[in-house]
Order: sequence, then structure tokens, then C-alpha cells
Amino acid sequence: MRLALLADIHSNLEALRSCLAHAAHQNIDRTVVLGDIVGYNADPLACIDVVADLEANGGVVLRGNHDTACLGGLMESMNFLAREVIYWTRGQLGQAQFDFLAQLPLTYVVDGCLFSHASPAQPEMWRYITGAREAGRALADTSEPRIFVGHVHRSVLFFNGGNEEPRHFLPGDGVTIPLSSLRRWVCVIGAVGQSRDNLSAASYGILDTDRSCLTIYRVPYNCHLAAQKIRNAGLPERLAQRLEKYNC
Repeated sequence: MRLALLADIHSNLEALRSCLAHAAHQNIDRTVVLGDIVGYNADPLACIDVVADLEANGGVVLRGNHDTACLGGLMESMNFLAREVIYWTRGQLGQAQFDFLAQLPLTYVVDGCLFSHASPAQPEMWRYITGAREAGRALADTSEPRIFVGHVHRSVLFFNGGNEEPRHFLPGDGVTIPLSSLRRWVCVIGAVGQSRDNLSAASYGILDTDRSCLTIYRVPYNCHLAAQKIRNAGLPERLAQRLEKYNC
């Protein structure tokens, strides 16, 4: 089975469409969305509609921390920029979009693979996997040999072959990485809608469960249009500048 893995769409319709158009040529069987459909960008309704269609056609959609924040609460742990966009997004959502986000699960398991937005060690706590310690904790808290998450907005793979601390490496664009059964893996998929790794373009992954391999792709998109939509919506200018600086 070949799965398209999309994380951290963050209401960026241009990036989402570009990644899905690229995936359409990759012989995909199913799409897995690793959470954070909304937040940061200006197209929450359109992105939810696209993702809901993916789910209706057999895809798997998980809930992220920004999706959860849109359901209510004060969000004290979020920074000011993220919080402001969440309040704006809440005002855009209708009951159908609210209900869609509310029913999404936090994790999904299939074929020895565990999918989650954040670390599967208490996924509702939204812990980042940014280093070997967090990757090791995630592996210790599950029996599945392969874990796939988003949340970090960067692509990095961790692996170990026993009880040692996991090691890591950065995947290259379009390079297929064998996920050896002699090791356990934590694969952090880069962001569709707001990359933070100083590499331009959106990021998503293709997981081939039959061949046990993963490929991370970088996909160009019209980030200038996405940035202009942020400005037109009256959202913080800094978010538009961030896209233009790191994604264009």
C-alpha cells in the first residue's frame, strides 16, 4: 500500500493543492493527514473541504493541536500569532466544519505503523519530537516499529536497532529511504503549509508499506498568493512575511 502523508496544512490551500497534484502522479492508494488542517493561513474552509473529501474517499485524517484549539478554550500555551489566527479561524467555521474537526481521532495504526500529529506518548499533550530523547520516549511508549508524526514543520528521521539512543538524519528531496525491519523508526514529516527548515516549497511524504520505504518530496507552490491572502484577511503581517522568507 502506498500512502501519501500530509502534515501541518495550516489553511494553506495553494500548498495543499500542489502537494495533492504531485501525489496524484505517485500511484497512491490512500492519503493520511497528520493533523493541523487549520491555523496560520487564510483558507481554513477550503482546506477542510478538501481534507473532508479525502476522508470520504477512504483517507485517514487525524486531529492536530491547532484543529483542537479551534474547538474552544483559551490556548494559553500558544504564542500570540498562532492564537490570533485561531480566534479568526473560529469565526470562519460553520457547524459542519466544527463537527468535522471534533470527530477526528488523535492516532491511527495500520501494518505496524502508528500515525499521530505529535508524539504518540500522550498525543493529547502535543509534545514535539525534536531530538533523540523525545524520539526514544515515543518508541518506548508504543510497540509499533514505525511512527509517523508532524507538528515540528521540519523533516527528520530517527532510528535505533536496539536499546541505544536513536540516531537521526535529514532526508533528501525525492530520495527513497528503506525503513529496515532491523531498526525502529520515528519519521517526522515536514509541513505542507508552513515549512520551517529554511528550504523553500511545501513538504509531504510517500510511504510504501509493502516495500517498507519512505520518500519525502518538496513541492513548489504559489506562496506569494498564499501570503497575499493572509494580508487580505487582516491576519498578522509577520505570517505573510514568514511564508515569503522561508517558503518562496
